[in-house]
Amino acid sequence: MGGQESLPVRRLKQFNPLGRLTDEQLVILASRVERKSFSPGQRVAERGIRDGQDLFLLSGVVELESADGRKSTVTADTETSFNAIARLQPRMYDVVAVETCEFVVVDQDILNQLLRAAPMEQLEMASEEQDADGDDNHQLLMEFYSELRSNQIYLPSVPDVAWKVRRMVDSEDSTAEQIGNAITADPAMAAKLVRACNSPLYRGFSDVRNVREAVVRLGTNTTRQLVTVFALREVFQTRQPILQKEMEKLWQHSREVAALCWVLADSATRINPEEALLAGLLHDIGVVPVLVHAEGHVNLFADEVNLGRALTELRSDVGAEVLENWGFPATFVEAARHAENWEYECADPDPQLVDLVIVAQLHAMIGSGNGAGLPHFEEVPAYRRLGELELNVSSSLKILTEARARVEEVQKLLSIH
Repeated sequence: MGGQESLPVRRLKQFNPLGRLTDEQLVILASRVERKSFSPGQRVAERGIRDGQDLFLLSGVVELESADGRKSTVTADTETSFNAIARLQPRMYDVVAVETCEFVVVDQDILNQLLRAAPMEQLEMASEEQDADGDDNHQLLMEFYSELRSNQIYLPSVPDVAWKVRRMVDSEDSTAEQIGNAITADPAMAAKLVRACNSPLYRGFSDVRNVREAVVRLGTNTTRQLVTVFALREVFQTRQPILQKEMEKLWQHSREVAALCWVLADSATRINPEEALLAGLLHDIGVVPVLVHAEGHVNLFADEVNLGRALTELRSDVGAEVLENWGFPATFVEAARHAENWEYECADPDPQLVDLVIVAQLHAMIGSGNGAGLPHFEEVPAYRRLGELELNVSSSLKILTEARARVEEVQKLLSIH
């Protein structure tokens, strides 16, 4: 806006992906952004609109409401506020100011032009090793990132039965019979749930014979988590054989981390094991849309190095966006965003899903022989946070060794067809 003081570069750097721009680019951007203020109750953005703008919250609190009535709030200077608010277009949320707030408004086309020209750390590190095709690969990679950042990306959707069951369980009026009927409408899901209920992890004195009995034995919350877990297998798919191999590796790794999360939660925390299982399974969900999008860039991603760079650069931000899009609680989004950030320390004083996911990842990587370069357990804040519950290196390894049979049972649960 005319006459407004430009935002300092250090303030813009706080936001994602603005922090990837050089100081010179940020000076240019600061002169081309708009700052807008909104009063309490005023609409900031409207669901269904495609306006080509990214909104970054400088101060205040806003509320986001989705089409099905789910609401969440975002407060300035918190983890979630450092990303553009409701950035997918057309917008999936109505955004309303809860208290007086201020935004910096960035034109997506301008931002994408700057991002294409921005140096990338991973590419700079590899620049000396690039061959004659290096410049072409760099340009292709920049185009790929630009498409993702400008929302030309397929975000997978939660399969219908999982979405329906989650909504029914969240409604206090739903009965076990009604939830069972919704699951029974999907025969494959019904069969998986009954088999899971009769597995060693959940088996009672006698086998259950139908979905309603399974829901009663498991409880509605465990039912909801397990239905989502089983439905997720459909998401880990791509049409390209080369990329499907990557998808299968991702599923195997996600299953391993999920199983370790379940055992650690059950043995060493008060966190619900099924929530931990689901968080472990979802921690790398951001890789899925990147792999699917890569189908249109076969030449670029025939080079595994380029694919690895793209996954490293994008997995956390895209994963958080997928889970926000799916309406998952903030604890799941946090776990996906920081799953491989060994230095991350959650602000909540009690152990959280993100702590379990980080520790499970370390165990999984070390167990598979990929521990080179990883920090020692005692250096990881998430590990120390679990250590407050008397979990240390020897005891956690002992827990997982003694519980190997249980890890295998959880793996079998995740393999149910």
